[in-house]
Amino acid sequence: MASNQLVYLLFAVLIAGLMWLDLRSLVKFSTETPGNKKALRWTCIWVGTAMLFSLFIYVEQGFEQFAQFQSAYWIEQSLSVDNLFVFLLVFNFFNIAGKAQHKILLWGIFGAMVLRAIFIFTGTWLIHFTYLPPFWKFVNPPHSDSEVGFSQINVLITFFGIILLYGGIKSLLTKEKEEEQDFNESLGARLVRKFFNVTPTDDHEQFWVRTKGKLFFTHLFMVLVIVETTDLLFAIDSIPAIFTIAPDDPFILYSSNIFAILGLRSLFFLLANSLEKFQNLSIGLSIILAFIGFKMVAAPFFDIHNLLSLGIILGILAVAIITSVTGRKTS
Repeated sequence: MASNQLVYLLFAVLIAGLMWLDLRSLVKFSTETPGNKKALRWTCIWVGTAMLFSLFIYVEQGFEQFAQFQSAYWIEQSLSVDNLFVFLLVFNFFNIAGKAQHKILLWGIFGAMVLRAIFIFTGTWLIHFTYLPPFWKFVNPPHSDSEVGFSQINVLITFFGIILLYGGIKSLLTKEKEEEQDFNESLGARLVRKFFNVTPTDDHEQFWVRTKGKLFFTHLFMVLVIVETTDLLFAIDSIPAIFTIAPDDPFILYSSNIFAILGLRSLFFLLANSLEKFQNLSIGLSIILAFIGFKMVAAPFFDIHNLLSLGIILGILAVAIITSVTGRKTS
């Protein structure tokens, strides 16, 4: 118990420190978009911090929790890439650039931290109530000291697994190019126009302004809501995907998730500056999504160990990145 409290304390201190750095960097940022070297350096810092924290988990809680953290972290990190591509389309559509991008991404990440907490802790609570009665007796391998057990299907995990498996295969087989979207008609934009007074002029500095004593919300605020609602929709994929990693340990799921999304701002600018070099990433992400969905559906019948899952996910990512950088198409 004492080791758990130490891990929780370190997590709280690290997250508070990282959030302070982000807020401080927003004040100091110029209107320039950071170049590849700066974006890569900060991406390495965020990933390195997460890896150091996972080593601390290994020392305090053991290898199993370490493997769970690593698996959940890389699942969230990889599936978030699609999210970042959509953010880039949104910013281009509304001509959001420079410091305004930093501002939206920063506050969008803070909002995502709250939403992920609700999803993860509610999801792990619901999982306990959605197991079907044991129905299938399985025999352990020869020379195994473990006892004979029974298989249980979890309705919630299986349902989300089918969705992820279908979505991954559909995305993999769909060869159509991304069409330009009218984000003025997106869910976030419609919600803002319905419930708030939106200023008719573009303002890329503030989220709201007062005109003649009346409060108006700006297009920058509308873009922030679009980003948040987009993240909410993507979380329907990424959050269920990590439930099979540690369904009984919401802290592992939440901490890995938070470390992953805190580094998304620097990763966004790295991808934005090198978009043409990562053409095969979408294929790799579709395969990862399908693999996770398969793992969730197959979990009651045979277990794919977290360490093996981690190796498969990292392997798929590595192949997608290497083939993209070397200019090879995976088709």
